Amino acid sequence: MEHRDRENDVNRYYNDTLPPPPYVIPKTNSKSIAALVLGILSIVIPYVGLLIGIVAIIIASISLKEMKTRMEQGRGLAIAGLVCGIISVALYVLLITLALLFSFAVSSSDMYSTY
Repeated sequence: MEHRDRENDVNRYYNDTLPPPPYVIPKTNSKSIAALVLGILSIVIPYVGLLIGIVAIIIASISLKEMKTRMEQGRGLAIAGLVCGIISVALYVLLITLALLFSFAVSSSDMYSTY
């Protein structure tokens, strides 16, 4: 009987219902937010957009690596910033290439002019 009383005492102390631990919301990586903002700005701002796009690509890739180790949120933001940066850089490279080809075409056509 004494053993059962002791078991009830132990169970009384250890079987108290404790509230569950509070849910901690994972932090959003700040570099992913910066990558998204820079990626959008690289598309919107003319002339400097090429440099901003390159910076957005670099920051987004750093952010993606950090999120794996730190268990943070913001993967979608970093991917969106990376995509915007890549699109911006590709557009600027295409525009610069077309401008150079056009200038070479105009300068070479002047050499064969009949005037």
